[in-house]
Amino acid sequence: MVPEKTSAMKPRWQRRKEARPEEIVNAALATFAEHGFAAARLDDVAARAGVTKGTIYLYFKNKEDLFQAVVRQTVIPILARAEQEVREWPGSSAELLRHMVRGWWTTVGKSPLAGVVKLIVAEATNFPDVTRFYHKEVIRRGHHLFAQVLERGVAAGEFRPVDVALTVRLVIAPMLMAVVHTQSLYRCVRESIDWDRYVETHLDMLLRGLAPAPIGELNHA
Repeated sequence: MVPEKTSAMKPRWQRRKEARPEEIVNAALATFAEHGFAAARLDDVAARAGVTKGTIYLYFKNKEDLFQAVVRQTVIPILARAEQEVREWPGSSAELLRHMVRGWWTTVGKSPLAGVVKLIVAEATNFPDVTRFYHKEVIRRGHHLFAQVLERGVAAGEFRPVDVALTVRLVIAPMLMAVVHTQSLYRCVRESIDWDRYVETHLDMLLRGLAPAPIGELNHA
C-alpha cells in the first residue's frame, strides 16, 4: 500500500493555493541577472520561484513579457522615487546631483539590477524589441531626470551653461562602465578597485567641471 502524501511531502507549488506573481518576478530578476536574456530559461525561473513552468504562463505570455514585468516592478519604482526627490529637493543642485549619482550606484550598480543593465548592453542588438522597451521605459526617463537636475543648476547659476543632453551622457557613462566592469571583467580579473571611491572621484571631477569659472572649492556633502 502506497502511503498517503503528507503536506510536508508535497511540492511547494501544491502547498500554496496560488503562485504569487511577485515571487516569479523576483526569481526572474535573479535569473536574468545571472544568465542574461538569451540564456535565461523559464524552467530556471520556475525552479527559483518554486512553481511549475506552466504557472508562469498564467501571469506572463512569454519571456519578453516577464522581462518587462521585472523592469516595471523593480526599476520603474526607483525612477518614480527619484523623480519625486527632484521635484521636492530643498538644497543645492550640486547636492542633488551627488545624491542622484550615489543613489543610482546603491540601488542599481551595487544590486542585482546591475545584471539587467549588463543584459541590455550585451544583448541589445540580438533582442531589439526588448531594447526598445528598456530605452523607452528606463533610459529616456532617466536621461530626462538628470537633465532636470542640470537645468536646475544652470538656471540657479550653480553650474556653468552646458550642452545638457551631452552632459547627461557624460554623467551616466562612467557609472555604466563601472557596472559593465563589475559584471564582466572584474569577475575574471580581480583588480583592487574601490568602486565607492570611484563614484566619489567621478562626482568630484564632474562637479568641478560644472562649476562656474573660476573654479572654487566645492563643498563636498
